[in-house]
Amino acid sequence: MPLALLKYGLSSEYPVEVDLPAPKDLKPAYDVVIIGGGGHGLATAYYLAKYHGVTNVAVLEKSYLGGGNTARNTAVIRSNYLTSEGVRFYAESVRMFKELSNEFDFNIMYSERGQLTLAHTDATVRAFRQRAEVNKHFGGRTEMLDRQQIRELVPCLNLDPGHLPVLAGLWHIDGATARHDAVAWGYAKQAAKRGVEIHQLTEVQDFVVEHGKVTAVKTNRGDVRCGCVVQAVAGASSLLMNKLGIKAPIHTYPLQAMVTQPFKPFLDPLVSSSALHCYVQQTSRGEIVFGGGSDPYPLYNTRSTLDLKESLLAAAIEMFPFMAGAKLMRQWAGSTDMTPDYSPIMGLSPLDNYYLDAGWGTWGFKATPICGKTMAELVATGRPPALIQPFALERFSTFRQVNEMGATAASH
Repeated sequence: MPLALLKYGLSSEYPVEVDLPAPKDLKPAYDVVIIGGGGHGLATAYYLAKYHGVTNVAVLEKSYLGGGNTARNTAVIRSNYLTSEGVRFYAESVRMFKELSNEFDFNIMYSERGQLTLAHTDATVRAFRQRAEVNKHFGGRTEMLDRQQIRELVPCLNLDPGHLPVLAGLWHIDGATARHDAVAWGYAKQAAKRGVEIHQLTEVQDFVVEHGKVTAVKTNRGDVRCGCVVQAVAGASSLLMNKLGIKAPIHTYPLQAMVTQPFKPFLDPLVSSSALHCYVQQTSRGEIVFGGGSDPYPLYNTRSTLDLKESLLAAAIEMFPFMAGAKLMRQWAGSTDMTPDYSPIMGLSPLDNYYLDAGWGTWGFKATPICGKTMAELVATGRPPALIQPFALERFSTFRQVNEMGATAASH
């Protein structure tokens, strides 16, 4: 057997499969230009090709694939939101995530582990009961746990941290994680197979607008004409929209996280506390990941700070005191586009052929499959699918916000 494998590996007929074609020059024109080579942009390109036969598509990424917020999140997947609109949207995304490895023939390392969110006050317990019922009604698997059930689920958790004893918990069975870079590369690989062009190191610098439409995109590699444009650039959303005079209530904040040295497995669920502004999970490699709320001031920068590290780790140690001796390996930050109602902006813009995928805050990664699928349908048909109609930009002028404040694992 070893000799047979060696012979096969050295054979000139070894079936090496290249994930992405070699770089090429930009074509003069494309039917669709997608700005942003992260999970959302690549997913939109893939579903355009797969379901709608639209393959004359260019994905433009100013850096490398998945190098923005896709590579700077903590890879949590869940659907335990507050509103019916949010639960329906993210529950469908969770369902799609479960099938992606088979669909791509590419392992995204999807791991369903459940998420436990701790309640430290009576008011939070009441809010969690309502949240559990909304989730169950719209397809999510979420239930309430008492202290004894929490103790059995996470034996190493401190149920009486300081002045905030744990009263109950919201147990979201569908909570999961996946490899964020694998998700991006899976979409990129399958989109490229269907004829989509992916251009890295290609920065969009400006636009040509004629008669209320974007007719060309100016890049550092030249101008390309376009039938329509999809914006999916995470933390730079408002910067790009400003070039077109599109006003949106988006403010960008740094969001930091950190990871320790690896340990033997001891924590399967994802554990979070909005009162302590902290969430904790253990990766498949044994590292402990800590995350929390955004920085308290707007900033277009992805840098780490000592004050956040100190406050975040203090909260984590209240939850898991034995982690006090753990050594940090690295710390990083992403940039989050926050809207007033903590929900994304998806759909049409004031320009006829310019489509928005923005304002994702801290929940962009978990929406990757369903965002790509619905945005592709919007581009192909020109009509926003029912699932994303509540997230239109115009909701801020018609006062129909989708309030998800407090729905994240750590409050902002």
